[in-house]
Amino acid sequence: MIIDAHAHLWKKQKGIVNGKPVFDIGGGKSDFGGEIRQMMPPFMTDGENSAERFLANMDYAGVSGAVITQEYIDGNQDNYLLACKSDRIKICALYEEKPLGDISDFDGIKICAGRLADKNLLNHIEPFRAANDNGKFISIDLADGDEQTEMMKKIIEMFPDLRMAIGHFGMVTRDNWLEQIKLAKNKNVFIESGGITWLFNSEFYPYPSAVKAINEAAKLVGFEKLMWGSDYPRTMTAITYKMSLDFIEKTTEISKENKKLILGENAKRFYNFTDIPTPKKVKNMVED
Repeated sequence: MIIDAHAHLWKKQKGIVNGKPVFDIGGGKSDFGGEIRQMMPPFMTDGENSAERFLANMDYAGVSGAVITQEYIDGNQDNYLLACKSDRIKICALYEEKPLGDISDFDGIKICAGRLADKNLLNHIEPFRAANDNGKFISIDLADGDEQTEMMKKIIEMFPDLRMAIGHFGMVTRDNWLEQIKLAKNKNVFIESGGITWLFNSEFYPYPSAVKAINEAAKLVGFEKLMWGSDYPRTMTAITYKMSLDFIEKTTEISKENKKLILGENAKRFYNFTDIPTPKKVKNMVED
């Protein structure tokens, strides 16, 4: 069983970066705060990053379930995600530095900690308390390095039973990234790798340095604390969805048992997935 711990969906992109708007302009491209960026694969011509397309990619890659996190650069997608929720798809409400609405139908809460106007996490206790009191999880992308790790330690002490997943593999290519990984020494804190292929994009597939970083993190906190994530669809502008997990599946530097932990077993327990199918492999047109 394979589970994607970090993906994105949106009906219409209406986000913000550094106070400037982010919006679709067609052909998978977006105006990213005044700069044109290829936000999605170019065949996504209508600007919709739909659940139907994602599920087709999941089926092709053999991925059973996924967690849909959110990002300020896409705009709040709460309403769309509520329509996408299923046994195979868990969803996060987006925290936007204001009181949360009704989170009862969401599985977790996303905090874009590195993009907060006020980066002092101790001034943002409400989403952690709401998740803790309502049996939800926290998906959080921290600022680079150790900028917010001391604050996180205090929050973990406040909510020791709260499930928290730290994204982007601790911003692995930045200085002091291991300080984020060390947070997973706490029993309910996990690390997910959404964005790791973005962070090692200059090296490209099969990302030997990413594999090395996974092993380095495992030495600190154990493979049972690490989860795979794709960061779909943005990373699919460089690679296919299958390639985002293929480099882990095919490496000889990680044992078969530990691959199972990273690619699915840890996420199944952390996110409480039950009764999700394993997609049947379909032979593609270039295979003999």
